[in-house]
Amino acid sequence: MKDCSKIKFFSGGLKGAETAFGENAEKWGIGEVTFSFPGHNLTREKNVTILRDKELQLGDVSMEIVSKRMGRRYTHADKIRKIIQVIFHMVNKGFQVIVVGIIMEDGTVKGGTGWAVELAKFFNRPLSVFDQETAQWYTWKDSAWGKDTPVISHDSFCGTGTRNLTEEGHQAINDLFERSFG
Repeated sequence: MKDCSKIKFFSGGLKGAETAFGENAEKWGIGEVTFSFPGHNLTREKNVTILRDKELQLGDVSMEIVSKRMGRRYTHADKIRKIIQVIFHMVNKGFQVIVVGIIMEDGTVKGGTGWAVELAKFFNRPLSVFDQETAQWYTWKDSAWGKDTPVISHDSFCGTGTRNLTEEGHQAINDLFERSFG
């Protein structure tokens, strides 16, 4: 069994998937870092690192690029820009990226969570998504999604996903930790 105290988990501390990942990390004795920015309301406020403007700018990208890559438009550009910047820090620090959400027909993942998925693809990171619509895990390999049963296999990982976590999604996170560390 892996020494959980040597593992770091990175998230944004929001309700839903990030809270479930954080609760499991705490249960298993995994170090947790929650990235945020001034004025952002978190659900899970454990080991919060507040990113100031200079740090946020490290993850800055044109919203046109984000919109094109995600295949959709974002209307609240100021707030979503900061969230996109926080997601950069989560993915940059957490080598393995694990997500709960909905995989769209075009291969992207629904919502802002999808940016973490796109960054993981771009950075060529180990990437798995639990798709809540099919209640199945998928791993990105050879530029395509394939069914899988992932484990947390790296010393740092990013856990993120939908705020609208289903019972199946919550159970998938619990089972992931049990498979990985039990």
